[in-house]
Amino acid sequence: MTLPRRSFFQFLARGTGAIVASWAVVKGISATVFREVLPARSVAPTNQKWVMVIDLAKCDGCRDCTRACGAMHFVPPMQEWVKVFEVVDNPAAGRYFLARPCMQCDNPPCVRGCPVGATFKRTDGIVMMDQERCIGCRNCIAQCPYSARAFNWGEPPHTAAELSQPYSMEYNYPHRKGVVEKCIFCPHMLREGKLPACAQGCKMGAVYFGDEMEDGVTNSKGETIPFTKIAKRGAAFRLLEELGTEPRVYYLPPASRKYPTPDEKKALEMHS
Repeated sequence: MTLPRRSFFQFLARGTGAIVASWAVVKGISATVFREVLPARSVAPTNQKWVMVIDLAKCDGCRDCTRACGAMHFVPPMQEWVKVFEVVDNPAAGRYFLARPCMQCDNPPCVRGCPVGATFKRTDGIVMMDQERCIGCRNCIAQCPYSARAFNWGEPPHTAAELSQPYSMEYNYPHRKGVVEKCIFCPHMLREGKLPACAQGCKMGAVYFGDEMEDGVTNSKGETIPFTKIAKRGAAFRLLEELGTEPRVYYLPPASRKYPTPDEKKALEMHS
């Protein structure tokens, strides 16, 4: 079919008008679903750059960090935002315990994999999770190489204390069905100048936390070590760092472990 030039441009104008009208409708609908301006979207309230260091030689596998995190965030049953693994590299070396929070990666595959921007990186290094934007596609779970995310398949059980607070990304509760959850380094406690719940709850002082810019990380016992001594001089390692995720959680190797495991403690108590 041959169209005169004038008819062709009229056709284009009508098509463009239809596209513009359609986009206005789509934008109007999306505005009712997602907020145009997100609170604390990426600019953190402070200028810190948070980092965590876990000393595997001090960790005795008690899982106090997991329980402290669960109590702080009312973590639903069957979830552990801080999971403790028992590791045996080889029989001669013996076993040790490794706590795995969210790695808060500087190059987070979960953020790139989220189609709606429900998970995002803040300027202080924390990877946040906005459950009000989450559509439950679970692509972030598939993208995370650390298995540090969980999904609520059903409505989680609630307590009066949990429901007494309005939803906040800095608490990540009240919990709800059909969304993804994870460790977020307790931003509300950092605002108050306190350690995250996992670091506070570790009686062994194995979890250190602090500001990379100030070059110091501190544990629950008030012990502070220079971060650059760990990171810059090769004293620590990061999980799966060969993937290029740039985790913000560092581990000191389990050399010369001085603390008994929970099983060893029970054996000692039985014989005492």
